[in-house]
Amino acid sequence: MGIVIRDLQSFDDLTRARALEREVWGLADSDTTPLTLAIASREAGNIWLGAFEEKELVGFAFGFFGLEQGQLMVHSHMLAVSKSYRDRDLGYKLKLAQRESALAMRIHEMTWTFDPLQSKNAHLNFAKLGVVSDAYKIDFYGPQTSSVLHRNSTDRLWVKWPLASRRVRERLQGKDVRGELLDSLATLAPLVRFNGDGKPAQAELAAALSRQRAAIEIPTDIDSLEQKDFELAKEWREVTRWAFSETLKAGFFVAEFCRTVRGQQGPGVYLLEKGTIEEFVPELQRTAGSR
Repeated sequence: MGIVIRDLQSFDDLTRARALEREVWGLADSDTTPLTLAIASREAGNIWLGAFEEKELVGFAFGFFGLEQGQLMVHSHMLAVSKSYRDRDLGYKLKLAQRESALAMRIHEMTWTFDPLQSKNAHLNFAKLGVVSDAYKIDFYGPQTSSVLHRNSTDRLWVKWPLASRRVRERLQGKDVRGELLDSLATLAPLVRFNGDGKPAQAELAAALSRQRAAIEIPTDIDSLEQKDFELAKEWREVTRWAFSETLKAGFFVAEFCRTVRGQQGPGVYLLEKGTIEEFVPELQRTAGSR
């Protein structure tokens, strides 16, 4: 209640966004977006949106124009929400506002990256927004940055959001696929799974790649794990890096994410399908054919 999402328009707006970026990620000044670049990119027509409660900036999203396989798209580079506002679906609402802005410019695809070990973000991206992914980027921002959130490498999934697709429209209308997703996962032996004491266990790769579907489990809360046992968190990074890299290289893509599979404290799990994203989301195929 009382939160308004609008374009960031002034020098003061962008200054506040930079301060919020520094607060959310704990970045050194050298790693934050230069104010001059923010001003120039906004003036050039890129998407800078802010969420305000009265005059206070409590969240923002920044996306810039790019090319995906020769097609014009928007890359959503940053989305930040102040800590005290993170249980209000504000990140979701900022994504919807980005979608509206992109569609108004006749752009039908958005991309971004996120840490695949972050289960809350995976749930937002796949379950609520309907993204898909066929690219895993190792140390995307380098081995680490000044942020405490980037100490366990900066591996990322590169996701695609087909803005006008049936899949996305159904997710935004609240279609719940958890039941059918759990049915699919029930018959799979995950390529990576918990072994009973919180450690990742690897299944045989050849057997996993011979099937039509694969699954990769991740911890429920990687941030807490990094604080309690950083070496174990690093082990999860290395094992899931192997699993994503091998499956995507073998012709799978990431189709879904289920936040918990064995009770409230159970691990989250990704479902990967063999094939192409264009076969899975027909609208992407039609867009590709129109280039």
